[in-house]
Amino acid sequence: MILNELKKTSVLAFFLLSTLIYSQDFQGVATYKSHMKLDIKMENENAEMNKQIQDQLSKQFQREYSLTFNREESLYKQNEELDKPNPIASSGIQIKVQEGSDILYKNMKENRFSNQTEIFGKQFLIKDSLPNRKWELLNETKNIGKYTCYKAIFKEEYTTQTLNETNALETVTKERTTAAWYTPQIPINIGPQDFQGLPGLILEINDGDLTLVCTKIVLNSKAVLEIKEPTKGKEVTQDEFDKIMNKKSEEMMERMQSRRGDGENVIIRIGG
Repeated sequence: MILNELKKTSVLAFFLLSTLIYSQDFQGVATYKSHMKLDIKMENENAEMNKQIQDQLSKQFQREYSLTFNREESLYKQNEELDKPNPIASSGIQIKVQEGSDILYKNMKENRFSNQTEIFGKQFLIKDSLPNRKWELLNETKNIGKYTCYKAIFKEEYTTQTLNETNALETVTKERTTAAWYTPQIPINIGPQDFQGLPGLILEINDGDLTLVCTKIVLNSKAVLEIKEPTKGKEVTQDEFDKIMNKKSEEMMERMQSRRGDGENVIIRIGG
């Protein structure tokens, strides 16, 4: 008797959720928190300074983002935070990472995105097709909040520029495996950042360096949610923007090499 009632309740709950999702005005907001893995190396192996820099940077990269979505569009951006005091370590080191200003709009129906971003004081508007990733769907499951999630992965090669042990600039090719956890309970192929293409909302992403985890979901609130495509900045394709970034990175690395003195040299690698 009790088992039958539980089954009826589960079926009814699934029916109500499906009705909400496939309704004409379906909308929602998912909140994500980020954590970044950092690789910090120092020539003089100053363990105390290394730890202080590691702690400060880890806190700086703990951020919150919101993903506003409907069945066909989404808008992803960093949530505004009140200015927090930036503690100075006992060594006198103080690190401040610039707040993210990116606004990422995705249109799933038209298979395109617009990303409004700023680098070195100049604003760009990246417009291009959504990346087509070949996800491998796995049978692993876990719960994130009240949602049952399934695991998917994809592998890719990427290049990054870094200073090697002799402080020479070099470009290296690496392989990265990204794991995503998505929930079919919210059957829309949307996710944070530029991740999408799975049979359910992506609630967690981990590429070995960056982790994004969904901490809150609000579906079909009474307020009408605005999803507005950004328009500011010099319009470029993703490939054109990547070339600009690579050139700027090379210039920065060269300046670091030319300014190197006899003191301690700190190399901070973020995301590879």
